[in-house]
Amino acid sequence: MKTWFHSWRAAIRIARRDAWRSKGRSALVLAMIVLPILGVSALDLTLRSSELSPAERADRMIGAADARFSDPSYAGVPIFQDPVGEMNTPAKDYGDTAWPSGPTDVSKAVPAGATVLTDTSGSAKLTTAHGLLSTDVRELKAADPVARGIMTLLEGRYPEKNDEVIATSHFLETSGLAIGSTLSARNFDRPYRIVGAYEIPDALNADQVNALPGAFHAPYAKAVAKAGLQPPGSTTTYLVRASGGFTWNMVKEINTKGVVVTSRAVLLDPPADSEVPLYQKDGWGNFESSAAGNAAELAALGTVVGLAMLEICLLAGPAFAVGARRSRRQLGLVGANGGARSHIRAIVLSGGLVIGVAAAVTGTVLALILTLALQPVLEETMGQRFGAFDVRPLELLGIALLAVLTGLLAAIVPAVTASRQTVLASLTGRRGIRRSSRVLPLIGLAALLIGGAIALFGSMVSEQFIVVAGGSAIAELGVVAMTPALVGLFGRTGRWLPLSPRLALRDAVRNRGRTAPAVAAVLAAVAGTVAVSTYMASTEAQYEAEYEAQLPYGAVSAFVMEEGGRDVPAVREALQRHFPVDVRADVERVSVGKPGCEPWSSEAGCGRYEVVIPPGNECPLYVSLPGGGDPSEKFTPEQRRKLLTDDWRCDESSGGRGVMYVDGGLMVGDAKLLKVLGIKDAGAEKALAEGRIVSFNPTQVDKNGAIGIRQITDIAAADKASEEGRPAPGKVSSIPAYRVPGDPKTYGLQALMTPATAKAAGLSTLPLGAYASTDRMPESEARQKLDGEFNKLGSNVEFHLEEGFVNENSIILLALAIFAGLVTIGAAGIATGLAQADAEADLKTLAAVGAPPRVRRTLSGFQCGVVAAMGVVLGSAAGLLPAMGLRLTDERERIRYHEQSVAEGWSTDLTPPDLPIVIPWETLAGLLVAVPLGAALLAALVTRSRGALARREAT
Repeated sequence: MKTWFHSWRAAIRIARRDAWRSKGRSALVLAMIVLPILGVSALDLTLRSSELSPAERADRMIGAADARFSDPSYAGVPIFQDPVGEMNTPAKDYGDTAWPSGPTDVSKAVPAGATVLTDTSGSAKLTTAHGLLSTDVRELKAADPVARGIMTLLEGRYPEKNDEVIATSHFLETSGLAIGSTLSARNFDRPYRIVGAYEIPDALNADQVNALPGAFHAPYAKAVAKAGLQPPGSTTTYLVRASGGFTWNMVKEINTKGVVVTSRAVLLDPPADSEVPLYQKDGWGNFESSAAGNAAELAALGTVVGLAMLEICLLAGPAFAVGARRSRRQLGLVGANGGARSHIRAIVLSGGLVIGVAAAVTGTVLALILTLALQPVLEETMGQRFGAFDVRPLELLGIALLAVLTGLLAAIVPAVTASRQTVLASLTGRRGIRRSSRVLPLIGLAALLIGGAIALFGSMVSEQFIVVAGGSAIAELGVVAMTPALVGLFGRTGRWLPLSPRLALRDAVRNRGRTAPAVAAVLAAVAGTVAVSTYMASTEAQYEAEYEAQLPYGAVSAFVMEEGGRDVPAVREALQRHFPVDVRADVERVSVGKPGCEPWSSEAGCGRYEVVIPPGNECPLYVSLPGGGDPSEKFTPEQRRKLLTDDWRCDESSGGRGVMYVDGGLMVGDAKLLKVLGIKDAGAEKALAEGRIVSFNPTQVDKNGAIGIRQITDIAAADKASEEGRPAPGKVSSIPAYRVPGDPKTYGLQALMTPATAKAAGLSTLPLGAYASTDRMPESEARQKLDGEFNKLGSNVEFHLEEGFVNENSIILLALAIFAGLVTIGAAGIATGLAQADAEADLKTLAAVGAPPRVRRTLSGFQCGVVAAMGVVLGSAAGLLPAMGLRLTDERERIRYHEQSVAEGWSTDLTPPDLPIVIPWETLAGLLVAVPLGAALLAALVTRSRGALARREAT
């Protein structure tokens, strides 16, 4: 034991001295191991610090209160909820009948003697230095001790009067306002002075303003209603503090009154799933990760970590081999003085141990320092404040041990190789005869075949992508193991090469111990890049084939649905001013009820309309049944498919999809809209001029050649009628129609009438927006200016510019290619450095016999280029397997879904899906040509043309 300790102690001291002497090589290996350790450790620290403890989470959700009571709007019926209060549902199963809906009197559920603080939230368009900004407006007495923890005051003070507010720092930055500025809301002339700035710890990027309870929402709603617009909604919750808090049993008791409770006591000590009634209902459960899902995540994480360690070992191994080769005389002296082969291995392994420990310490310390220093930046990026700076020593120790293990693994092969050198060969500098292992290529071939079979099984039989990924990883490891043999096959091409590349290739083949790891490192990096690039390129090709334009190319649409279209004129003018508009078609929408009502609003005084489908034109699959129910259930799958295929009443594909925000595809406009959409029909233009409605959907036209539009003013009665399968009550306006022949592409437009026709039919209309065709595709500057104009308006503008299919992954493919190129150049550079150290005698001989100085430089360049080229070629071939396997898996899943849809009768397309597999030739060309050429040129540039001429040593 004592002898073993002293031998390893001496070995570590020798390794530490060698590492200090060769600072450049040591720094290179250290950096390769430190960088991933630094990244993983920093990620661990960031994630753990961002995870809030139950107490911290409770403080941010409910402040210093014991609970938050809220109304789920189920009209006070008993409910079930989860322990956090984020999910809830009525306790009774209502099935296909109408669910209860309506407000609940939350105050009746508050215990007597409890302290209550209201928290009301809504939204409003507030005035800013730039225009208007849609902002959350909160009414909470933030200075009250019960609210402590919900928001953090950064500057100034809390509001004390009804005309004072505080604003989030993000709102102040976005709006251009500051403490002391005044603001107001649109349609509301009351000014409010900003007296402080605050932040919400869980939402740092929130635009929010806080006022005293009752200071904003009530008077604002009155002012909006007075202006004839729909008052904005707001929600109120109640922060409750009561003696003893609220246990889970108390929460369930309050749930019987139809109130949701977020309790501090329950957050700190949540109940078991078996005690949560919500989790016992069908379709509800604790949607946390399952054991199988956790196992799959751990397997994926282990695979990624293992491949990363392999990549580092392959890159760092040759560097340790360089050190062992340059220290061979020292190692020979150890053997000459009685040292055993185990001592030689210990010295080289100690080099990996020293570098690994140094990398572990350096990476961990840097991660701690950088994470702590960059915490504000990380918080701003993540949009939330951390809890306590959480350091998990065991997790950091495990990550650090990975660094030590990586250093040892990288030094194993150089250690074994160095220990096999004879003492005489080490002292004289002779290289001896190097033989490659005959067993390793066979093991690699077996792994390649087994991994390929697993990946093939996963892509052709199984539907689990993890099977394809695992098989591909095994196959790639097999190719890595076969690398020495594959390098030997490359050597047969040397007979056709000029002198310098022939010497470089011969040297690489003869010294596979240093060539193979570098080639394998390049192979692994390139294989991953090619796999991801191929999969992404194939997916992009699929999306492009499936893409359906929503407007003609270059056309634009801009709609405003709120406040009765108040900002529509400004939107139209901005569109005309900033875009190269050819034809602009202004459109309106049919409105029922008060002018300020938004579409589909259920507020008092608001209504809706619907295009009446004549009974004879209704698709049998969708016709309403008395008492409700699914009409399609009485048909067989074959009958359903036949109806969808052959019955014109069930054809919903006519006209294509497009930008449409109105019921029934009904627009109010003129013939300019037909021109913008590219619809050429003289009869349609004539019909519009004659006051008829133009229809592109035959199901809307009755037997008299007219279209009926029903105005629904009683929303509740209409909903009840729909549940019972009866027509909704309401006045029906019948308008003569013109049916456009054929099936033109209308981009979602199904019917069009002029404003005069709508008025004559007794229909009210409101401005909606505009369509426009352009002379040319608008430039980026014009789009930015238009976006700025829309932001100043403060309205929610639904804007679309049809650019055709846009490839969004090109920058990712470029980044992957650059990453693979950097790894390739790094690995090839390490191999070249080792080759120069190993071939110094040959270089001296070349110089002695009169070889030009450039031979040294060109030989170095070709040595680097040869390694890069071999790794890139092998990696490109190896990377195609996983990408093709994953695409085939996706195709099988799509085919299964297609077959199920056909079997159920819901698909009219009998052609099975065919997912393309696209090779990213541009990425491959860059890897196969540019990267090896760049590596060769870089190596040639950094190599000196002349070496120190010296007597050649005896060999």
